[in-house]
Amino acid sequence: MLKAWRWYKHCLAAHPLKTQVLSSGIIWGLGDLAAQAVTRVTATKKNYVFHSEDECDLRINWRRVVTTSIFGIAFVGPIGHFWYEGLDRFLIFRLQYPPKSMRFVATKVALDEIIFGPMDLLVFFTYMGFALGKSVTQVKEELKRDFLPALIVESGTWPIVQVINFRFVPVRYQLLYVNLFCFLDSCFLSWLEQQQDASWKQWFRSFFVDKVRRRGG
Repeated sequence: MLKAWRWYKHCLAAHPLKTQVLSSGIIWGLGDLAAQAVTRVTATKKNYVFHSEDECDLRINWRRVVTTSIFGIAFVGPIGHFWYEGLDRFLIFRLQYPPKSMRFVATKVALDEIIFGPMDLLVFFTYMGFALGKSVTQVKEELKRDFLPALIVESGTWPIVQVINFRFVPVRYQLLYVNLFCFLDSCFLSWLEQQQDASWKQWFRSFFVDKVRRRGG
């Protein structure tokens, strides 16, 4: 483990972007394997009714693993690399916030939650839907069903994760730190998708819609 960490640090120092991209792809692929295991175990325990032969096949869906890995390589790796590096430079050199200060960390967490978090979820759900052969209508319906509950639940956990990240983790390792938590997050997203149109999702949507209507008068 120590040798692997030293090798990773060496690669990161020599080729930061490439290392971030490849490590993101590997971690997201492993995360999807874990997510599939969670989905299968949950489905088996609940005696889940499968709607197609593909769903009832309990073997690993390697197509989905590759698809998720590509998301890590094509989106999370490059975007995350420039996002965390750029956000750090913006706050230090443009806004002149002292690094690791309370204002620095709080602003970084807020911007990450407002900009990167929702964008990451939106791209993930949209990309996975189209990559797995779903139609535009199906992707829209799944976004309506899953995006808001996922955003609300993750908004209660990721700020805590990111406070530790932005306060104690050097910026060159922040994407790796995030990806390791995304390994767990992918299990949650898989479980969320497997819940289909559960009553708690309907409550989230109705609560949000009612709130927006009240604000609109």
